Amino acid sequence: MGVVLDNKCPSCGANIKFNPATQKWDCEYCGCSYQLEDFERNKKNTNTEENVNIDEYTCPNCGATVVTDENTVATSCIYCGSTTIMKNRLQGDFQPDKIISFKTKKEDAIKAFQENVKKRWFAPSDFSKQENIEKISGVYIPFWLYDSYMYGKINARAEKVRSWSSGDYRYTETEIYNCMRSGELGIEDLPVDGSTKFEDEIMDSIEPFDYKEFIPFHKSYLSGFLAEKYDLNKDAVYNRAEGRMKNTMVNELRSTIRGYTSVIVNNSFVNVKKGQVEYALLPVWMLNIKYKEQMYTFAMNGQTRKVTGSVPVDIKKLIKKSLIFFAVCLIIGFTLSLIKEMI
Repeated sequence: MGVVLDNKCPSCGANIKFNPATQKWDCEYCGCSYQLEDFERNKKNTNTEENVNIDEYTCPNCGATVVTDENTVATSCIYCGSTTIMKNRLQGDFQPDKIISFKTKKEDAIKAFQENVKKRWFAPSDFSKQENIEKISGVYIPFWLYDSYMYGKINARAEKVRSWSSGDYRYTETEIYNCMRSGELGIEDLPVDGSTKFEDEIMDSIEPFDYKEFIPFHKSYLSGFLAEKYDLNKDAVYNRAEGRMKNTMVNELRSTIRGYTSVIVNNSFVNVKKGQVEYALLPVWMLNIKYKEQMYTFAMNGQTRKVTGSVPVDIKKLIKKSLIFFAVCLIIGFTLSLIKEMI
């Protein structure tokens, strides 16, 4: 797997990578560790300009666009596993406003994947083989972050149900109420991914991120990881962002209707005033495994360790364990019947 924008060690000139555990950049050759300020200080002292040539490649198999450094000539697509040669020079502006750096290491993602598979009783034994696990890669996923101010109101049907018994009869009383709520709500940094190749459902499953750990973007944080360029601009994904904002407003208003057996929102109105929009990169560990002509995806939040993933079912293992379970139940039932007869 190719890396993105390796930094050079100020002491020995070797490539150094970002260490999520220490939040520093470690050199494996001379043993030195650096903070972000050290790079800026070294750049100022040497009075040199950074001329980093960045390439992008488009996977011919699935169409994903991934950013990598100029020295990487071949890599595997994080989405489908296909080997691709990078030839095209990155075009356009790839400058996020902020970033959440990786807080977990590859070993953490591997362990999480293994535990996820272990929980699935009917997962194929060869699904988590070493050659598959080693394909886990850290990827910075592009996101648009929206601020908004909203005014909303809802009309809901609420019910109170009370039941009691008297003599041989059982009574149920249902009281129906018409509830109205209105209010205002501000939202900061509502995320929507800007990539068509990263499924929205997967990203939703590993949210939330801790936005208190946002820091200004610096390319050094990409060392040792991949980063995808957005292919949907902020206007293209705004409808999805607005939909999430409106749902949040309705849910907040509904949560204020308490003390009822059931509450159903009949109609709602939400006016959204769009605020600031920022471009950010969020850390995700990803693994795509092609198993018997079908793709299975595993993802782990690179900050919080929250995971999601799909695992295939081994039909032979399912039948075998089902038969064993049936046999055990049969033996237990037969044994209990014998004991009952003896008593």
